[in-house]
Amino acid sequence: MPRPEDVVFPRGERVEERRKEGTQRKLLDEFFDHRTLLAVSRLQDQGLFDSVDYPISTGKEGGVFRATRGKEFRAVKIYRIGNTTFRHLPEYALEELRREASLRNFGGLVYAWTRREHTILGRLEAAGVRAPHPYGHYRNVLVMEYIGTAEGAAPRLRDALVPDPESLYREFVREVGRMVRVAHLVHGDLSPFNTLYLDEEVVLIDVAQAVRSDHPGAYALLERDMTHFARFFGRIGRPVEAEELLRAVGGDEIQPAVAE
Repeated sequence: MPRPEDVVFPRGERVEERRKEGTQRKLLDEFFDHRTLLAVSRLQDQGLFDSVDYPISTGKEGGVFRATRGKEFRAVKIYRIGNTTFRHLPEYALEELRREASLRNFGGLVYAWTRREHTILGRLEAAGVRAPHPYGHYRNVLVMEYIGTAEGAAPRLRDALVPDPESLYREFVREVGRMVRVAHLVHGDLSPFNTLYLDEEVVLIDVAQAVRSDHPGAYALLERDMTHFARFFGRIGRPVEAEELLRAVGGDEIQPAVAE
């Protein structure tokens, strides 16, 4: 079995064309502590990937890395173990995590959050929603489908060149509608920043905070998400009112919370 640290940015790969060695070392120190290296090694031993190649995106809560398995690519998402991951989570998301771990146990919370994202991705796939296929997880590491090509990862929708706004609108309504009507889930934090665009298809990501459509706050969350996207569609030349978009994706099938 290779050493855990040899799985990440292996010397035999030509990753220097993308990231300098100093940057790789910095990322290794920031994301791959001993526990995470062991988790990465375990998933590699299970055959989910051969090596971790380079980062696709990184942030305060974690990062996504491209990995290689044979001739195909996969995405490895790693959550940092610490309170920054949960500092900005809304109360409804923390409610779900309290059932699995103490709010003071940051490691347990991160592991629960990783399991939750894996589970929700599976539910979306079963409902026919275009989202990354989940291959497996362990501790704070999630392995999922790589959305992109050999040339690079798919762009976020806000950064993508959209040749046909009307086609994008129909595609968006179809995917979010399946999430609401078939998977019975509301994303809760959907925006052009965390939606990918590949081959003129919308791909929904970052789904760990999704809630069931019968949750008391689901309607308000969906309404907020569609308000964000109504503004986006207006900017790219396909104007739509937020109320119309909300109905189109199934908002009228969700019961709004009753004010006390």
